[in-house]
Amino acid sequence: MAVILPAPAKPLVVPEGSILSNPRKLLLEQCKTLRELRQIHGHLIKSGLLVHLPFLTENLLESSALLLPNNLTYALKVFAQIPNPRTQSYNILIRAFILHHAPENALLLFGRMITSSVSPDKFTFSCALKACSRLKSLAHGREIHSLVLKSGFGSEDFVINSLIHMYATCGEVGTARALFDEMPVKGVVTWNAMFAGYFKAGDWMDVVSLFREMLEASAEFDQVTLISVLTACGRLGELSLGEWINHYIEENGLKSNLNLVTCIVDMYAKCERIDKARTLFDEMPFKDVVAWSAMISGYTQLNQCKEALELFHRMQMENVDPNEVTMVSVLSACAVLGALETGQWVHSYIRRKRMQLTVNLGTALMDFYAKCGCIENSVEVFEKMPVKNSWSWTVLIKGLASNGRGREALEFFSAMQEANEQPSDVTFVCVLSACSHAGLIKEGQRFFDSMSEEYGIQPRIEHYGCMVDILGRSGLLKEAYDFIRRMPIETNAVIWRTLLSSCKIHKNVEFAEESLKQLVKLDPEHSGDYILLSSIYASVGRWEDAVIVRNQMKEKGIKKTPGCSLIEMDGMIHEFFAEDSAHPLSKEIYEKIEEMVSKIKLAGYVPNVAEARLDAEEDEKEVSVSHHSEKLAIAFGLIKSQPGSVIRVSKNLRVCTDCHLATKLISKVYQRDIVVRDRNRFHHFRDGACSCNDYW
Repeated sequence: MAVILPAPAKPLVVPEGSILSNPRKLLLEQCKTLRELRQIHGHLIKSGLLVHLPFLTENLLESSALLLPNNLTYALKVFAQIPNPRTQSYNILIRAFILHHAPENALLLFGRMITSSVSPDKFTFSCALKACSRLKSLAHGREIHSLVLKSGFGSEDFVINSLIHMYATCGEVGTARALFDEMPVKGVVTWNAMFAGYFKAGDWMDVVSLFREMLEASAEFDQVTLISVLTACGRLGELSLGEWINHYIEENGLKSNLNLVTCIVDMYAKCERIDKARTLFDEMPFKDVVAWSAMISGYTQLNQCKEALELFHRMQMENVDPNEVTMVSVLSACAVLGALETGQWVHSYIRRKRMQLTVNLGTALMDFYAKCGCIENSVEVFEKMPVKNSWSWTVLIKGLASNGRGREALEFFSAMQEANEQPSDVTFVCVLSACSHAGLIKEGQRFFDSMSEEYGIQPRIEHYGCMVDILGRSGLLKEAYDFIRRMPIETNAVIWRTLLSSCKIHKNVEFAEESLKQLVKLDPEHSGDYILLSSIYASVGRWEDAVIVRNQMKEKGIKKTPGCSLIEMDGMIHEFFAEDSAHPLSKEIYEKIEEMVSKIKLAGYVPNVAEARLDAEEDEKEVSVSHHSEKLAIAFGLIKSQPGSVIRVSKNLRVCTDCHLATKLISKVYQRDIVVRDRNRFHHFRDGACSCNDYW
C-alpha cells in the first residue's frame, strides 16, 4: 500500500479577530475542530510564518495527525507542503500511521525517510520497530536493528526496549532475552517488554521465573508487570505466588485497579479456588465485561456449568453486554448441560449484534450444537465460518461421529485433507471414534496406520484406546485383548475400561474379569469398573457373583458415582438423581412414570431387572429400574413441554440397557423425539428407533 501525498491545498480566507490572533501559541492548545485547524493553516500560509518558523509546520502536522481523530488525509496534505521535512515531521507521521492501524504505511514512510538522507532518531527507530511488531515482520525488524547499530543508537534504552518487544512479538524470544541480558541497567519498561514477549509466546514458566529474578534483583515493578505474572500464575496453577501478589496489592492499596483485581479473580478461578474468586468478584464495586467473563469462564473450566449460566443471567440483568470471550464460555457451559434454549439465545445475540464469527466463537457454537444433538445446525455454522482451522474441522468430525453419523464424519475428514488442512493427533482420535461408531474395522485400522506412515504422528494412548473400542464394539474381544497385549506403550486404566465396556455389550465374563483384574492394579478406587463387572454378572444370571463384587466395593469404601440427568425447561436447568424426590413436582413426575411404564409395556417393554439396585428386593427391582434419573427427566419433560416438541436430556453416566429400550418405546408411544447425551455418545430416539443403532 503506497503512501500518497496530495498537492498543496488552496489558502482559505480567515476573518479578522478570529482564533488566529496569536499564531505563535502552540496549535495543540488551540485547535478543537478541523474547521479551526483549516483556518489556522490558511492564515499561516498567507502570513508566510510557515517558511520562517518550521516548528509551526510540525505543530500543525501534529495537530492534524494526532490530536484530531480521522484526519490523516489532512495531515498528508500538510506533510506534502513541507519542502524538506525534518526528522520530527517524519516521526509525527510515522507515529500517526501506527495509531491509525496502518503499520505498512509507517514502514514505507520510514523507507522514504532513509532514501531522502534524513537521519532518524531514537523516536523514529522506536516507532518503526513498533510497526514491525504490528506486522510481525522479522525481516524488516532485523534491517532496522542493523540501522540502529550503524546510527549509534545501540545503547539507547528506549530503542533496546522496542527491539526486545519486536523480537519477542515476532517469535524470536531467545534473541529478545539476549538483548535483555546484555543491558547493564534495566528499568521497569525493559522488564515489562521481556514479560510481554514471554506472555505472547505463552511461555508461562519463563514469566514466573523472570518475576522471581526481578524480586531477587530488587527491581521495581508496576501494575503492568503484575497483570502478566498473575495471568501466568493462573495458567500454571501457581497459587502461592498468586496469593503473594494478592497480599501485595492489598497492602499497597491497589485494589482500586479494576484490571488487577480482575486478574486476581481469574488467577484464583484457574487455580481451582473458585469460592475465593467469587468472593473477590462480588466485592468489586464496578465490574466490566472482562471481570464478568473471567468469573463465568472460571466456573465453566471447573465444570460448574450451572453456576456459569446463573452468573450469565445475572450479567444480563445488570445490562452488561457480553463479548466474544463471554460467549465462548457460555456456549461451553450450554454444551455440557445440554442447555439448548440458552445457547440458541446466544446464537441469536451473535447474529443480532452482527458479531464476527471468528474461529474461536464459530467452533464453540459448532461444539454446542453438536453436543445438544443438533448436528445440522453445527454443520450450518461450520459452512458459514469465513475462516476455519484444524480445530474447527476436528470439532465437526467429532460431533458427527458422536451423533451416529460416522460415515459422514469420514467424508468431512476427506474434505479436510482436500482443503490442505493438516490434521492433528486429536483429529485422528475423532476419526477413529467415527470408525468405531460406524463399525468400520478395516477403515479404522487403515487410519491408525496412516498416522505415522503418512502424517508423522505417533499414536498416543488415546489412539490405541480407540482401536480397542473399534474391535471390542464389533464383538472381536479376543482380537481387542491381543491388541492390548501387543501395545508398544504401557497400558492405562482407560484401555482396560474400554475393553470392559465392550464385554458389557457382548456379555463376555472371561475378558471382563481379566479387565477388572488389571484395572484394580491401575485405578483401584474407580467405582464404575466394579459396577460394570457386577452388571455383566447380573446380565448372565450370576447374581451371587454380582453381589460379591458390590460387597467388595463396600469393604474397600468405594462409593458409586450417582447417576444424574439434566433437562432444560424455559431456560432453567433441572437436575434429577435416581429415585430422587427433591424436585417440587416429584408427585406428578412419579405418577407420569407409572403412566409411561404402563403404556410402553403394552408396546412390548419388559423391564431389565439386571439393571436394578442389587440391594433391592425381588419385588422392588422393577420399580428400581423405572426410577433411574433419565426416566425421571423424561417424565418431567413430557409434563412440562409442548406436545410434539423435542425432549433433551444429559446424563453423567452411561445410559443403561433398560433405559435405552424404554426410551425407544417412549418415543414411539408418545410420538416424541428424545435426545439423550450420556458419557459416551448421543442417542436420538424417534418412533421406536435410536440413532446409535443400539450402540450403547
